[in-house]
Amino acid sequence: MVEEGNKKAQQVLDLQDHAGHFVTVIQIGINAVALAGGILGERFFTPFFTEVSQMCTPDAELAATSGFWLSFVTSTVLFILFADLIPKRLALIFPERVAMFIISPMRLLIKLCPPFIWFFNGTANFFIRLMGMPVKSNHKITSEDIMATVDAGTAAGVLASEEQAAIENIFEMESRTVPSSMTPREDIVYLLLDDSEDEIRHKVIETSHGQYLVCDQELDNVIGIVDSKDILKRLMSSQTLSLKEQGMVHPVQMVPDSLTLSEILECFKQNHTDFAVIINEYALVTGIITLNDVMSTVMGDLVISSEEAQILEREDGSWLVDGSTPIDDLEHVLGVDSLPEDSTYETVAGFMMYMLRKIPKRTDRVYYGDFRFEVIDVDNNKIDQIIVTPIKKEPEVKTDPSATAEQPVQK
Repeated sequence: MVEEGNKKAQQVLDLQDHAGHFVTVIQIGINAVALAGGILGERFFTPFFTEVSQMCTPDAELAATSGFWLSFVTSTVLFILFADLIPKRLALIFPERVAMFIISPMRLLIKLCPPFIWFFNGTANFFIRLMGMPVKSNHKITSEDIMATVDAGTAAGVLASEEQAAIENIFEMESRTVPSSMTPREDIVYLLLDDSEDEIRHKVIETSHGQYLVCDQELDNVIGIVDSKDILKRLMSSQTLSLKEQGMVHPVQMVPDSLTLSEILECFKQNHTDFAVIINEYALVTGIITLNDVMSTVMGDLVISSEEAQILEREDGSWLVDGSTPIDDLEHVLGVDSLPEDSTYETVAGFMMYMLRKIPKRTDRVYYGDFRFEVIDVDNNKIDQIIVTPIKKEPEVKTDPSATAEQPVQK
């Protein structure tokens, strides 16, 4: 409204910045109305209710007492309804409209009551300072305040669930490390410095990527990266293709695996790159991360198709989860604050290995909270997929003690 040139809107914001006088005038008004209501109510309602009570009882003293209490209840009800509850309800329902409506009379009252305002504000500030407390409130907005607003907006239908997830992911960037969004070591497609033209051509055809890591003899000896556009130009122009030629391989950024997503974004910004190799404390390559990986983590379902999703909800209410899914994503989907010791592993596969205390095999399962986690696919000791199923609590049924049943290990 202020941007549209509304002067009253600016007056409301100015009053919010100096709300001390406003609160004082409101309190003076409320208490004045309460006292006036009690005095006038006693004067107008007590005689009426006393006469009504005398029609029911011959005792004059009892009739006077009844009239007083009926007058008190009536005055209190009217004050609560018309001087307190209804105005506040209207202000909650139409905050901007009510603020614009009362700003002019409020500013007038503030100008007419400076002696009272000065006296009450000064006295209140004196006692507040005497108690060692700050006179002004701290209006800092926390991330919890913003998330509560986002949750309310989603519940009201103002925000879509995908938008809510994206906002939550932005706030988690300070705590999520790069391994949660990286392409892991075993999935990296890389070229060797000594690869022939046919080998390079075959890898590019089989796996189409914008950039390829170039290594010398093995993955941990990283030389740099090569852009697929440069490879395509040479192939289209029938030039010889060799990664040893000058200008083919470009330097690549190396980052530790302890960086957060917000820190890797800052690195991309400072170095004008969108590709980095992640190494651990032993200088071994653990994965690679690109700007697109970070954006996909933040935006979630807004940019990821169902074919690319790592967590798929099935018709029976269970979830099919890829083993490399970041544990933060699984916690968000399941609606749990945290899984056991989730700081010691990064993926769902790591969670299963932590809970089972062994290399999992197919059909291994663990129970945690209201969910059952079952391994359904393993490839060379690597967990490919698990099924997460909500446990439906059923009433206890007496069974034959001699019957046997599977007893899952509770972790």
